[in-house]
Amino acid sequence: MAEQIAYGGDYNPEQWPQEVWAADHEAFSLARIDTLTVGVFAWAHLQTGEDAYDFTTLDAIVARIVAEGRKIVLATATGALPPWLAKAHPEVNRTDFEGRRHRYGQRHNHCPSSPVFQRLSAALAGRIAQRYAGTPGLIAWHVGNEYGGACYCDNCAAAFRLWLRARYGNLDRLNHAWNATFWSHTFTDWDEIEPPSALTEHWRGPNHTAFQGITLDYLRFTSDAMLRNFTDEKAAIREHDPSTPVTTNFMGMYRPIDYHRWAEHLDLATWDNYPPNEHAQARMAFTHDLMRGLKDGAPFWVMEQTPTTTASRDVNPVKRPGVLRLWSWQAVAHGADAVLYFQMRQSRGACEKYHGAVLDHTGRTDTRAFTEAATLGGELERLGDATLGARTPARVALLFDWDSWWAAEISDGPNRHVTYPDVVLGYHRALWEANVDLDVVPVTADLAGYDVVLAPLLHMVKGDLTQRLAAVVARGGTVLTSFLSGRVDVDDNAFLGDDPGGFTSLFGVRVAETDAQPRDVANPVTLTDPDGADGGAALTADGHLVMEVLVPEGADVVGTYGADFYAGEPAVTRYRPGGRAGAAWYVGTQLAADGVAWVVRTALAGHGLLGPYPDEPELEVSVREREGVRHSFVLWHGEEPVEVAAHTSGTDVLTGRVIAAGETLRLAPKDVLVIREG
Repeated sequence: MAEQIAYGGDYNPEQWPQEVWAADHEAFSLARIDTLTVGVFAWAHLQTGEDAYDFTTLDAIVARIVAEGRKIVLATATGALPPWLAKAHPEVNRTDFEGRRHRYGQRHNHCPSSPVFQRLSAALAGRIAQRYAGTPGLIAWHVGNEYGGACYCDNCAAAFRLWLRARYGNLDRLNHAWNATFWSHTFTDWDEIEPPSALTEHWRGPNHTAFQGITLDYLRFTSDAMLRNFTDEKAAIREHDPSTPVTTNFMGMYRPIDYHRWAEHLDLATWDNYPPNEHAQARMAFTHDLMRGLKDGAPFWVMEQTPTTTASRDVNPVKRPGVLRLWSWQAVAHGADAVLYFQMRQSRGACEKYHGAVLDHTGRTDTRAFTEAATLGGELERLGDATLGARTPARVALLFDWDSWWAAEISDGPNRHVTYPDVVLGYHRALWEANVDLDVVPVTADLAGYDVVLAPLLHMVKGDLTQRLAAVVARGGTVLTSFLSGRVDVDDNAFLGDDPGGFTSLFGVRVAETDAQPRDVANPVTLTDPDGADGGAALTADGHLVMEVLVPEGADVVGTYGADFYAGEPAVTRYRPGGRAGAAWYVGTQLAADGVAWVVRTALAGHGLLGPYPDEPELEVSVREREGVRHSFVLWHGEEPVEVAAHTSGTDVLTGRVIAAGETLRLAPKDVLVIREG
């Protein structure tokens, strides 16, 4: 098949008799399916005992795919334990947060620190790689599946202590990092350290801990422990295949694993797109950008999405007509070089028997799901290789940091209703609605190419980040941060000085007091253009949850509180150090969406970065560029038709229509244009 966006998904023919396979492949051809992921949960039938392997079924599956000329993503089959392994080695089962040793069942059910699991999973990955390396059409190895969860067993405790030794070197450094003189916690032997759980440091669940340093390090350790499982299997693959990309499927904005710590070990980033509801367009855009940012802007894959409905929630609505197409093109617009499904044919039993699929239980090709999937397949075929490898020409960066996420949410005070994703997504939505091409990047990223850098709720300051943000301002760029930023160091200890610690001189402001209020309390913030362009108050927007009272030390006051004893005091500031063009914004409260949008757009406008259609909040525009050729994706998420003036000239790849800049575009609900500019 010709090069194009990889299209297909997770296929489990082992669940069906072989006479069904021929009909499946006929249907796949009708839908322009060119890529199949196989073997994800095949451990139990590939290995029936510690030294007993049987590849008969997988051989037949792979041979049929090769004969059909399709591409293969081959899994290492270690996404769930087989029953015999859990029975023979009970220590591979996890111990949960409450200290209960689990018995066999479900998936995500292994202890990542189990030597038995480490040995046998790597051995299976090696066997599969040895057998199938060099198979025609093999385009990627898929290790494990949706890594996640945590274990608190004795093996994990021992591994945690080794991890701490490597991190701190000696107990004096560890005790200092954890502020262990508090509550008589000074450790005198490594074996005294226990994993933080409901039996030790936690009293009301995972986020309520007596020692944030211990809990933060266990979160880091758990992420690294599962990463070791991945790298063990990857190393086993590389013994037999030195070049085919190796990956695993991430889960977007997933709290338990720091994907930035994993990124360098993956050859390409992939993720499974299951939004929480049908109005999550901005959230999906953010997550696509987050995944693309894992590999310095390189394209990613959507490894899974549902063609119709999920089966994991209390209520599972079906995707409305046009939504599958729209969301798939949104992924491509944000950098996807593969659009894959879970699943190709519905399972006949167990918990995913009602999960949507390209083919239902009967294998019909006249369903709406199949027809929409086939239509999309035809459009991707028309696009061909035009956007493969293309990147997003971003001049705006949004920083995302798992350490800040963890540290902010395990903190006692000031307000547990504050959640890191809500704050970050609020600022991202303001950028998304302004149709700004942006990168979501780690705090370690090179910021030299960005004119505007947003770092909301950057609770933890690590390394040389302060200096790199200051460099953005010094060269005329803009930096924006928010309340509760710059509060703790890499060990989650408070800075000994004015808040925001490490940021005070950068933002020209200090925090005098931090007030917290329940969700239903709002404090109005009056925002005024700092350059006086509006001649007065521009907007009044509510502040919620946390209200920091700010003391400018060189910064201009942009917003003031309207209620409580600090009415009239600064809430939002902008600092232009030395009168230069660069600017540093500080937002001292969780502004409502209209307030965030005003602040963000005011900052963007100073660099001429407002995108097209900023007054059509559901009209999304995103650009991918390769070798000077730009494709502009126009995505209409609205429920009613809309008319707008074309923001660029070019040819719509999907219809062949020639478009002139300024001409009227009539977009139907869920409509998509892919304009090759020029």
